[in-house]
Amino acid sequence: MPTTPKIQERVDALRELLHHHAHRYYVLDEPEIPDAEYDRLFRELQELEAQHPELLTPDSPTQRVGGKVLDGFVKVRHKVPMLSIRTETDIEASGARNFDARVRRELGLPESAPPIEYVAELKFDGLALNLRYENGMLAQAATRGDGEIGEEVTQNIRTIGQIPLRLPKDAPPVLEVRGEVYMRRDDFERLNELQREKIAKGAKGEKTFVNPRNAAAGAVRQLDPSIARRRPLSFFAYGWGEITPPEQGGPAFTTHFETLLTLRSWGFPVSTRTQLATGPEELVAFHQAVGKERDSLPFDIDGVVYKVNSLELQKRLGFVSREPRWAVAHKYPAQEQMTTVESIDVYVGRTGKLTPVARLSPVFVGGVTVTNATLHNEDEARRKDVRVGDTVIVRRAGDVIPEVVAVVPDKRAQHAKQFTMPHHCPVCGSEAVREEGEADYRCTGGLFCGAQRKQAILHFAQRRAMDIEGLGEKLVDQMVDGGVIKTLPDLYRLGLNALASLARMAEKSAQNVLAALEKSKNTTLPRFLYGLGIRHVGEATAKDLARHFGKLDSIMDASVEELLEVSDVGPVVAESIHTFFQQKHNREVVEQLRACGVTWEEGEAAVRAPKPLAGKTIVLTGTLPTLSRDEAKDLLEAAGAKVAGSVSKKTDYVIAGAEAGSKLEKARELGVAVLDEDGLRDLLAVR
Repeated sequence: MPTTPKIQERVDALRELLHHHAHRYYVLDEPEIPDAEYDRLFRELQELEAQHPELLTPDSPTQRVGGKVLDGFVKVRHKVPMLSIRTETDIEASGARNFDARVRRELGLPESAPPIEYVAELKFDGLALNLRYENGMLAQAATRGDGEIGEEVTQNIRTIGQIPLRLPKDAPPVLEVRGEVYMRRDDFERLNELQREKIAKGAKGEKTFVNPRNAAAGAVRQLDPSIARRRPLSFFAYGWGEITPPEQGGPAFTTHFETLLTLRSWGFPVSTRTQLATGPEELVAFHQAVGKERDSLPFDIDGVVYKVNSLELQKRLGFVSREPRWAVAHKYPAQEQMTTVESIDVYVGRTGKLTPVARLSPVFVGGVTVTNATLHNEDEARRKDVRVGDTVIVRRAGDVIPEVVAVVPDKRAQHAKQFTMPHHCPVCGSEAVREEGEADYRCTGGLFCGAQRKQAILHFAQRRAMDIEGLGEKLVDQMVDGGVIKTLPDLYRLGLNALASLARMAEKSAQNVLAALEKSKNTTLPRFLYGLGIRHVGEATAKDLARHFGKLDSIMDASVEELLEVSDVGPVVAESIHTFFQQKHNREVVEQLRACGVTWEEGEAAVRAPKPLAGKTIVLTGTLPTLSRDEAKDLLEAAGAKVAGSVSKKTDYVIAGAEAGSKLEKARELGVAVLDEDGLRDLLAVR
């Protein structure tokens, strides 16, 4: 098919559009069109280029997809060496003051001279890269290497959406941009999740990655560009190498900050956290502020960088041992260190979850001394193959629980034994089960297990369960920690003296709690069932169980097959209920509660009538004229509806009352039917 001016115009227009929208999406994070529309434009350009190969250019957005597999990397000599930056070993505030003092001393400035202006930047934990543009087009991308010679990785870098393939017309004929390829933390977690899925399916040669930096660096240094394309890489620019000089038409920069702003105007992502700082105290403030934000940043950093802003002063300061005197990297405490595993214990959480924990030889990491690190669950412990005696890499970031990142296999003892997860709770001895599709083992002795005691009591006492007013978290902590109560029946054996003797518990308050306990003895079967805290049994399931069986003993003695006959009870829920009541400890607690006077009305199993709202999802918002939120929810669930907390395309109705907020707006936006209380009653046929 011959190329016509009209086709050429369309190809040019598509490229301009795609470059524009890619910049909005990848660099500014402000997309103007949906992904589907971008994909449509992209496919149209692909088809036109396939029909007219003579129109294909290196800067076309379609050329980001990567080329052929390379036999090896080509060596590249940097026109301007990529020098390293001196590291300030003093990680305290004095490190910034030391740098400023050195700069002033090298410049011969007296104490009376005005403070120096700096640029303060983040020190990204990624792979340094040099991007060379010639006549506005990306010509070459190379790694730092030894600073003099790097490796060409152009094909891989083309896959990174944040890196422009061509520059605006005001860019100089020759421009080398220095920056860092990195991987965002959320992208890294998604990548590892995909890797775990591949490993679980038996894929050969697949592995998870230790940290975002390794994953990013490994992607850049791949001979197959398709691998880089599958990994979500990002880029930040922070400097330049060779550039056309002013006398040949290049830009006449006077400050480093001006250069960064210009790079941003040419389409390069520059961190918004980069800022000017005057004098040492503003450097200190920057270091401390970033230190507090470090763990909430979407990417990893290991410090900050200070650079003298004036290019003239940079020139005067020069270099020493191939490091610039005008810049320094001010680090933070290391977040990864090596240590040895002394033992592996299993911790039981408040909800019964069993977590393997590595007990470590003490190691200083992330600003604190670490002696324990989580192994998360059996699969993670097996995947990492952590064994007693192993040398391991431990990571800690801020308040995050320390974790074992990887084992150093070369240091493993010959007869180290593989870790095996116990199938009984180490606290109470009850059976520990792992449900289908779950990663964690859980103790089934919920009402008896000491590790779950506080959680079990608080759940039992909450308003939607036994509604024991005044029995809050602080009081439960005191009673359990002081040995006043050990199991749920102990609540109903409490005396006034035992309660009144607790800290901050006056006699009147103690009497109120005892009155609330006495009142709670008269309850309903659904409330009692829900209060037992059986895994997966919420309020709606408790009501369904009570309606279906009528009596608690029938529920306790039901087989899995009989439980599956209950509406909305699936295999996982049925197995959980059956396992709970098979535990001798749990049945004993139930009998003791009955003996303490806890009662409810029981009857015969209800005849199952058709439910008019079965399969419908309904959301409640605002205040209804006569029905409370709980009353409306009970009516809807009794009619078979699922009452959800948020509006989505799967929502069938939104019931809106006075002062309905964002849920009502979302419903209108999605075209979901909106009803008032009268409409709700019409649905239910209730007046």
